[in-house]
Amino acid sequence: MSSRGIRVTHTHGEAVTVTAAGGTEILRYVYRPDPERFESRKPYAHPVRTLGGRTVTGYRPNDHRWHKGLQMTASHLSGQNFWGGNSYVHGRGYLPLPERVGSMRHDGFSAFTVRDDRCDLTEDLTWVENGGAEWAREERGLSVHSVDEEAGAWALDWSIRLTNLRDSALRFGSPTTAGREMAGYTGLQWRGPRDFTGGTAFAPDSDAHGGKLMGTQSPWLAFSAEHDEYDGHSTLVFAHAPENLDEGSAIHPSHWFVRAEPIPSVAFSWAFFEEFALPAGESFAYRYRIVVADGAWDRERVGAYLDGLPW
Repeated sequence: MSSRGIRVTHTHGEAVTVTAAGGTEILRYVYRPDPERFESRKPYAHPVRTLGGRTVTGYRPNDHRWHKGLQMTASHLSGQNFWGGNSYVHGRGYLPLPERVGSMRHDGFSAFTVRDDRCDLTEDLTWVENGGAEWAREERGLSVHSVDEEAGAWALDWSIRLTNLRDSALRFGSPTTAGREMAGYTGLQWRGPRDFTGGTAFAPDSDAHGGKLMGTQSPWLAFSAEHDEYDGHSTLVFAHAPENLDEGSAIHPSHWFVRAEPIPSVAFSWAFFEEFALPAGESFAYRYRIVVADGAWDRERVGAYLDGLPW
């Protein structure tokens, strides 16, 4: 399958890759089940690259083997861990509790379209708790679009619509809601490569940088860093769809989880400070955008680019 500006390859049962016209593989979305149950088997995007070929995701780093590029997570969900790895228990810290680690099962693609200069996928998944019970059904949307060689950037839209299959509420939380201060990671999470450690994070209408943005709210957040091995920077922009920040439509307010040190990571946290409940049979939905760019973009350039990229 191909379109103007991109080529899409689907290796059935394994992964979908997107390659830009210049020959760079900019996205590999892996849905083949992971071998390690403790790392929470679920799809992930890695490697993600800029148009210039710079890798901007990390995979199974030695500090957190369950960090895999860009992935949907839920660190605390009704006593289960859909993030992977150790689980936080207040008063005891992080513990290896494999009986708490759930998984996200790929059930198929209900839509798979390549047209013009974009690729649109709709993936069906089931969230399965550790004992095998099906807790939630997810409809996930992935769209690669706006591949712009002149700007040196492209965009990935990632959406989730999750429906509770249980006969009781699903309760979403984070380590912070469990008692660990300012560690409210959960939701769509990005792990950067090792050379992004110490990078610069910034947001609109704020002079704060890096960790000072932890737990804040804004329409977007950017992370820029200089690579090892070759000269040059890359910038990632994480943006909310307008309805995510609308108190009247979003199920729960989102906050940023962001660290530059000791590890580079950003998450659109939907339960940073407070838990929220999804009643039996009900659904929630969020939409996100990630812009992947060559170069060290500043606040003004990010803002102008996003203004020219309507939802």
